[in-house]
Amino acid sequence: MFAVSAVRISPEDPLSGLELGERPEPGTERPLPPGWTTVTVKAASLNHHDLWTLKGVGITDKQLPMILGCDGAGIDEDGNEVVIHSVVGGLGTDEPRSILTEKYNGTFAAKVAVPRWNLLPKPKELSFEEASCLPTAWLTAYRMLFTNSGVRPGGTVLVQGAGGGVATALVVLGKAAGYRVWVTSRDEAKGARAVALGADRAFASGERLPERVDTVMETVGAATWSHSVRSLKPGGSVVISGATSGPNPSSAELTRIFFQEMRIVGSTMGDKDELAGLLNLCVNSGIRPVIDTVLPLDKAREGFARLAQGDQFGKIVFTV
Repeated sequence: MFAVSAVRISPEDPLSGLELGERPEPGTERPLPPGWTTVTVKAASLNHHDLWTLKGVGITDKQLPMILGCDGAGIDEDGNEVVIHSVVGGLGTDEPRSILTEKYNGTFAAKVAVPRWNLLPKPKELSFEEASCLPTAWLTAYRMLFTNSGVRPGGTVLVQGAGGGVATALVVLGKAAGYRVWVTSRDEAKGARAVALGADRAFASGERLPERVDTVMETVGAATWSHSVRSLKPGGSVVISGATSGPNPSSAELTRIFFQEMRIVGSTMGDKDELAGLLNLCVNSGIRPVIDTVLPLDKAREGFARLAQGDQFGKIVFTV
């Protein structure tokens, strides 16, 4: 089957390790584990996690080649349209938690093998392309806002770094829930697009805000950390789910954090029930994932290059 795989690790030139070509279908080289099944992939979306895999984050050479792709939607062995929850293991099982491509081959292929438990019905109201955007970036945003922020509707949310998949999801979900949403961006055009998407205001990265906010959604890391803490009300929360600019800020702002009793909350992905809630929210409210580009899987290298350059606004989706 045709697939997009990581075959080499290169922190300096990650796309050099990307290979498009034939790989064995799941179950042909060894039987699937008990309780596992296959899904014929119709659409799969690209995440920064795929780029980091090519850089060697969370994976070693011994695990290669690895088919990339955390997110996907398709048709199961019984002909049902499904969305794939990409977190495997954990939640009381004997297997440590991981996501697709960390330990198991991913969705950038004609077929993917997953535990049957990981499949949810795809609502008929969502296209395969839309559904494929939800299990990583949008689920991460859903958990950040509704499980971990502690902010009630009507509060003010600051989203650092407009344009990425999680950031655009935070804007759309935040407005649907009744938050006042502010965004920051180094790119004025991306800030304007975030406002068109529903954000109430856009600011330049690092710009002083007119007032402090109830919570900050942090996915950028080192480059925005100090601004995040300084923009927060006493007793507020910074919810962090990523660090695309690096994990080690020059100043941790510890004195400000403890003196003003701020909360720093780590947030990773989301569970199956939260994904079901996200799917229902999309159906009931009419909101849809923001899609930047749709490409056939054999053009995946173009999508990876666009993500690596930071040119996207929303999700990049591959159709199979």
